[in-house]
Amino acid sequence: MTDQERLQLDRDGYVVLEDAMGPDLLRELREAIHAQFEREGDRAGHEFKTEENARRLANLVNKGEVFRRAILLPRMIEGVRHVLGADCKLSSLNARSTDPHSDEGQPLHVDMSAIPDERGYWVCNTVWLLDDFTTENGATRVVPGSHRWAQRPQDVLEDAMAPHPQEVLVLGKAGSIAVMNSHTWHGGTANRTSAPRLAMHGFYCRRDKPQQQYQKQLLDADVQAALSPELRDLLAIDDPLNDAISASVTVRSFMK
Repeated sequence: MTDQERLQLDRDGYVVLEDAMGPDLLRELREAIHAQFEREGDRAGHEFKTEENARRLANLVNKGEVFRRAILLPRMIEGVRHVLGADCKLSSLNARSTDPHSDEGQPLHVDMSAIPDERGYWVCNTVWLLDDFTTENGATRVVPGSHRWAQRPQDVLEDAMAPHPQEVLVLGKAGSIAVMNSHTWHGGTANRTSAPRLAMHGFYCRRDKPQQQYQKQLLDADVQAALSPELRDLLAIDDPLNDAISASVTVRSFMK
């Protein structure tokens, strides 16, 4: 990351890392996700959630080497650790394809309903732009600087679905990655085009917080056995603290 990118992440709560994937990884991710949609059919996303006006996949770490490679992409993980510190782990890895002509977006929210605590920020999302994000196709809206307010939008807004006077859209070309401090107010918008809009979401949290999707429980034994030490650490596979705080918690939050 550049100094300017770190400055924007600190100031606004998000930054778009342009062309962070490169053409080969972008192609591999798109192909793997579309193939997985075909394999899972109507059950796609069942491990986490399903929703109207969108198709979802969950537990992607378990569904291909390309996803395990992606969660450690150096430029992206540098941004995550800038928000959370080195003391972080993957919380979940999902994909979401917004349907064409969806007539409604999401309310403004913070992931995990998270308020910074005495140690500071503890959630960070990465939005992988697998299609262009435009003003018309359901790009994420954010309220810059709201990560510093220590407030949840549902607690202070009359209507979290309504446009916010300070909101902006996260726009970019396919292949870019938006790193977002997840205490920043944000939400998906309506896709008013005739084509779906695809993104992947790598969600990270601090080590002392529960994973949104308990990776050790979800990953097949053969996948776990083949993980590198770096991946085992990032997924908290051998972490007794993570076992204690994640095994007994089922967490749901909006994801873009």
